[in-house]
Amino acid sequence: MKTVGIIAEYNPFHNGHEYQLKKAKELTGADYCMVVMSGDFVQRGAPAVMDKYLRARSALMCGADLVIELPVPYACASAEYFAAGAVALLDRLGVADCLCFGRECGDMAILSEIADVLMSESDEFKNALRFYLKEGHSYPKARNHALCVAAPQLTEHMDVLNYPNNILALEYLKALRRRKSSIKPYTVARHVSGYHDTGLNASYSSALAIRESIAVTNNIDHIKAQVPDCVYKLLTEHYLKTFPVFPEDMSVMLNYKLLTENSDSCGFTRYFDIDKDFSDKIKKLLPDAVNYDILCDTLKSKDMTYTRVARNLLHILLNIYQSDIETFRSQDYVYYARLLGFRKNASALLGAIKETSSIPLISKLADAASCIRAAENTYSEAGLKMLGYDISASHIYSIMLQNKFKREFMNEYKEPMIII
Repeated sequence: MKTVGIIAEYNPFHNGHEYQLKKAKELTGADYCMVVMSGDFVQRGAPAVMDKYLRARSALMCGADLVIELPVPYACASAEYFAAGAVALLDRLGVADCLCFGRECGDMAILSEIADVLMSESDEFKNALRFYLKEGHSYPKARNHALCVAAPQLTEHMDVLNYPNNILALEYLKALRRRKSSIKPYTVARHVSGYHDTGLNASYSSALAIRESIAVTNNIDHIKAQVPDCVYKLLTEHYLKTFPVFPEDMSVMLNYKLLTENSDSCGFTRYFDIDKDFSDKIKKLLPDAVNYDILCDTLKSKDMTYTRVARNLLHILLNIYQSDIETFRSQDYVYYARLLGFRKNASALLGAIKETSSIPLISKLADAASCIRAAENTYSEAGLKMLGYDISASHIYSIMLQNKFKREFMNEYKEPMIII
């Protein structure tokens, strides 16, 4: 039995994702495809456009055999932490033979060479990086210049770092190497549309383009060609009932959180990835920023991108503390695998996971705490804290749905696992 892993957000699931699922099995010769997917919040520092259960169901209907939730501290973190957490989860389950991920351009040889330089962190690279940062360059530009200094032969390939999927690909490679994992990496080139493309193409558009097109129209008819037929049917059933959700839908909760903590002498520095300068900047701007987008746009700078600002604000809303992230990282990142759904014909894969996994596979949330305590005696406290983050994030998302669509609160403990 051979299994390929995919790390994804599916925000929302579209034709390109279906293509990748099929291509992953074809490239690797895998019998099963296991997906590690972000929950209700995603890496760009925003709520997912549709909840994790709808996205997991979409994946299972279109080629995935099993979907596991990526814990929220990694799902809404930088590329490095996102990749490290997801790769650790796949690795500790013990059944993934390979990992398949997307790239915009370049080939595996070039990506591997760049990853080697970044992994080595030679004095030449570190000195050059410090120099260019002091010169006022943003971190991505300073890193590119430092790479050219440390490895001049890569100069003509620096454009590959201008694309988000390539950056994630590098982090996946680094995470696999740090773990000395036996998982073999494979890449699939993005099909037609680029990650940041905002216009809809004939049938292969980016998730960003699809989200933006939904945001500016009063229906979803125009995205029918962009998603598999079964997914479109699912979307129409849930349109204006549980989806779409946009970043501004969390503005009220975020403003409340920021305003109630604004007088705290410690500021916001206890939250993940927030330094004193950024904390002071938030306090200075409040309460003038009236919504999420305006606040992010006002807080961004040459040294801090809009996306990083958004992630930091999300860390505050979700109460993700720097000290907890450091603990999780020191204890091998993950403590459990939360199963969102699976296909009935993947029973052999589930059986293999139960035999090989070094962390508990959680299928029923009510049993999660006892499973974590039994499996991780030394680290159970941290494991329970991570689980608490996931549950809290889902309930915060549910409050957004409740407020926007006037629906009942979705209690995470009562949500059934998806079986197809």
